[in-house]
Amino acid sequence: MSFIKLPVQIIVRKITMPNLEVTYPFVVDEENPGAMQKINSSILNKVKELIKEQGYYQNPKETQVDGYFEIKTNERGVLSLSIINYTYVYHAAHGLTIIKSLNFNTESGKNYELSELFKPESDYKKILSDIIEKQIKERQIPLLDGFTGIKPDQDYYIADKALVVYYQLYDLTPYVYGFPQFPISVYEIQDIINENGLLGVMLIND
Repeated sequence: MSFIKLPVQIIVRKITMPNLEVTYPFVVDEENPGAMQKINSSILNKVKELIKEQGYYQNPKETQVDGYFEIKTNERGVLSLSIINYTYVYHAAHGLTIIKSLNFNTESGKNYELSELFKPESDYKKILSDIIEKQIKERQIPLLDGFTGIKPDQDYYIADKALVVYYQLYDLTPYVYGFPQFPISVYEIQDIINENGLLGVMLIND
């Protein structure tokens, strides 16, 4: 994957239904329509998945859904973004937000799981878990239970030459703490990075 790649164009699209308004990104690259179709299909499927997961279709009259997105990286053939949905059911104590990220190679349209960023023989789960555990102690982050390490399908995004591993509400910390996020410089883990994955191009200085 060449890192000499212009950012892809992002168009904002919207889903509007009673008590629901969700904006999401639609990606345009006329030079690579096949990859863009794969990316846009993955994005829309994830948006619909979150709407369903948060119970809107079961009770649309009493469920308010507001959704938006954030672009984390759009360079070097890497598009990393987060889909953010807030849902409030009337008379509940508070609403609930879910954040899910997608991380694409814009040349192929492939969405990468965390495990695919690293060399197959590397013990990436232990290495990342040790870094996160150290950050938890240094930042004095309150935990609901003990830290047991990351999962192969752990949520993450890529930003500013860093891998950012994060957890959903209640997964690691009390609700009031929000979404715990753990930025890890690509240079700290460069020995285990798969050079053909999304993090490989981030190691190249320009």
